[in-house]
Amino acid sequence: MRIVAIAGVADNGVIGDACDMVWHIPEDFKRFKALTTGNTLIFGRRTHEGIGRVLPNRRVIVVTRDPAWSDDGVEVAHTIEEALEMAAQTPERVCYVGGGGEIYRAAWPYLTELDITHVHQSPEGDTTFPLIRVREWTEISREPRGGFDFVQYRPTPQ
Repeated sequence: MRIVAIAGVADNGVIGDACDMVWHIPEDFKRFKALTTGNTLIFGRRTHEGIGRVLPNRRVIVVTRDPAWSDDGVEVAHTIEEALEMAAQTPERVCYVGGGGEIYRAAWPYLTELDITHVHQSPEGDTTFPLIRVREWTEISREPRGGFDFVQYRPTPQ
């Protein structure tokens, strides 16, 4: 099963502030929708709640430490490992990890790809993406756009 972190990441590593995105890039939203539709998405609870609705036509798994938490239209896991086991029940789907920061860090050892929108800004924010180290990740494609780039990475062969 492919396990892909999908994120918009500013030049300074910021991905959000108080559970909100710090930029609005319609082309990025369209790409996110095109890639994730028909697949599995894993979010942390705060990220899911920040979106404000269940994203349609996707299997959504929300990771939370709260044993009593639930929401209509999503499945609940209490660890990233549990979420990935649930996602593996449909291995024909790509499993996208959509954040937030804690979820990206927890999923990091399991990721097979990164699909990053590098946003050429340096906003203030309280949530960051893990550092993409060249010795760990190799850029396999880049699509430059005005003010941002779509970049895909795969693990660097050891």
